[in-house]
Amino acid sequence: MRALAAIDLVLLKQRGALFVWSPVILAIGIGVYFGLSVEPEVTTYIALTVLAMGCAGAVLARPGSWAALSWALALAAAGFCLAGARAHRVADPVLGWRYYGPVEGRVVALDRSASDALRVTLDRVRLERVGPDKTPARVRLSLHGGGDDGDANLQPGQRVMTTGHLSPPNGPAEPGGFDFRRHAWFAGLGAVGYTRNPVLTQAPADQGRAGLRVFTIRMAASARVRAILPGDIGGFAAAITTGDRSGMGQGALNALRASNLAHLLAISGLHMGLLAGFVFAVLRLSLAAIPAISLRVPVKKLAAIGALMAAGGYLMLSGGNVATERAFVMVAVVLGAVLVDRRAFSLRAVAMAALIVLTLRPEALLGPGFQMSFAATTALVAVFGWMRDANFHIGPDWLRPVLGVVISSAVAGIATAPFAAAHFNTLAHYGLLANLASVPLMGILVIPAAVLAVCLAPFGLEMIGLYLMGLGLRWILGVAYWVSELDGARGYVVSPGPWVIPLLSLGLLFLIIWQGRARFVGILPALVAFWLWSGAERPAVLVAGSGGLVGVMTDQGRALSKPRGAGFVASVWLENDGDGSGQKAAAFRWPEQGGRTQVIKTDTLQIVHLIGKRAVAGFDGCKAGQVIIASVPMTRAGPCKVYDLERLRTTGSLAITDKGIVTARDLSGQRIWNTAQRAKRRFVQKDQ
Repeated sequence: MRALAAIDLVLLKQRGALFVWSPVILAIGIGVYFGLSVEPEVTTYIALTVLAMGCAGAVLARPGSWAALSWALALAAAGFCLAGARAHRVADPVLGWRYYGPVEGRVVALDRSASDALRVTLDRVRLERVGPDKTPARVRLSLHGGGDDGDANLQPGQRVMTTGHLSPPNGPAEPGGFDFRRHAWFAGLGAVGYTRNPVLTQAPADQGRAGLRVFTIRMAASARVRAILPGDIGGFAAAITTGDRSGMGQGALNALRASNLAHLLAISGLHMGLLAGFVFAVLRLSLAAIPAISLRVPVKKLAAIGALMAAGGYLMLSGGNVATERAFVMVAVVLGAVLVDRRAFSLRAVAMAALIVLTLRPEALLGPGFQMSFAATTALVAVFGWMRDANFHIGPDWLRPVLGVVISSAVAGIATAPFAAAHFNTLAHYGLLANLASVPLMGILVIPAAVLAVCLAPFGLEMIGLYLMGLGLRWILGVAYWVSELDGARGYVVSPGPWVIPLLSLGLLFLIIWQGRARFVGILPALVAFWLWSGAERPAVLVAGSGGLVGVMTDQGRALSKPRGAGFVASVWLENDGDGSGQKAAAFRWPEQGGRTQVIKTDTLQIVHLIGKRAVAGFDGCKAGQVIIASVPMTRAGPCKVYDLERLRTTGSLAITDKGIVTARDLSGQRIWNTAQRAKRRFVQKDQ
């Protein structure tokens, strides 16, 4: 009885704050699902569903001390089941082998790769000699060097064909790293590849599906924007209005990343909030100025409805990606609170938005977008809520807007910095300065000018709004280039271990949400997270899943076995090491330059990298203490450990540490996204 009384007392003190914990508990269940090494059986889902229903029923039948704990169990079980249901609902065939031959499909998306190559995503795919049950629903091709003019004229809904290379989505570049295979599974991509051949039109655009009609409008709007505002300014304008980033050059993108302004490219909470806020303010002021309306109808609620409609239109025009959907949900919750006369900006509103996003897309929990956006929003609401409740003033009235921007940028920057560093391994040392010089202009000029351009577009006068918009974006790009060229503008940090982000998140959330002095207990797990991060160790040896690259840690940093090839894998390794060097610089750390047989010694092993068939044929040694990495299949007898291409296709990438050899398969486990369609690997080529 005393225990029940103690629980009652604790929960009584938390009255009004318990709902805010709902998305946290739901996220724990989702995290448990994604953290498993084996895909759960159907009986597991049945048992958890019964548990959730039983806990909910117990609360309704006998509310009291255990109600909150019962709800927590129900939410955690629901999160687990939601994640599993989503993973199975998006299931589509995944190509189980490397394919070369004809590829046909309908254009449903266009973007650019990290190497600045145009990429096209196709659905209704047809592959030669591949049955419908094994043909991916969607494939993505990077277009390299084949018919640039024709490729540039690709249209949404157009049915095209080419001859290209396709392969299953790759696993992690290193064991425990970002799993692109899982990401592709939830994105509906069953194969990725490239072509060096022209892309030919097989049939004109078919826009029968509503999504393709919206895509067509997006691309037409993007082309119009870039025609009026050429160069990177036009590409920037197209990115924040339609979500099309294909017009941005790599130089501008790198400058924005180095100055911590890359978030301005993504249509996220900032853009959606500024747009909805601007429309809300204009509508409210305009309606209030008409006595016949303002005296008879609730002007504030009409303005909220208009702002919600504008935000919905922006969501459609921008393509409705995950980040934009998340931003729209948050704006919809805030405007919904206005409609029902509740406080718009509160932790309850943030919690409701997080619940909706996690219910619709549980996999979003693992992405940097979800983590950073909700970290910033939660911190901003908490800080400004504390200032409001404490009646804390930040200066004279005329200075408050400026100080508000400074505080907002500082709070959001501090809240998102650990997550940005964990996912991208970089710190923009002058990011606060760049944001203070740029973000206010987004609200004062860029977003209002974009709304003006949309309003004038039916009259053919959109160039007026776009010209004003270009002035603001030109300033922002100038700030980005200036800041990125400052000494020490970008710092690099090592990747954290798997427990750092969960511990840090739970600790900071406890500090913000919990009521009373006990909240400061949340500082402890946050400190433990930073301590674990500071002691993070990188593997002594890394091996690419293709066998095409080996990286060995030396006193000067990681040495790479070759200066070119497997560039994406090389960049991931170096970033995770917290190393800002490029692949060529890292290759100079290797003891011997050039050659197809690369040898390097660690404290306990000799690593031999054999590149190509000639290197394998000419290799005649196999000694104890050797690890042989071959980029092609090989047969070798002896006491050495051999990881050739065939074996690496099964194990994935390797990490060699003092404790032994760890494979990507060991850490990724047997999950639906890496075991579906695991047919015997074969190479299919069109007969010539």
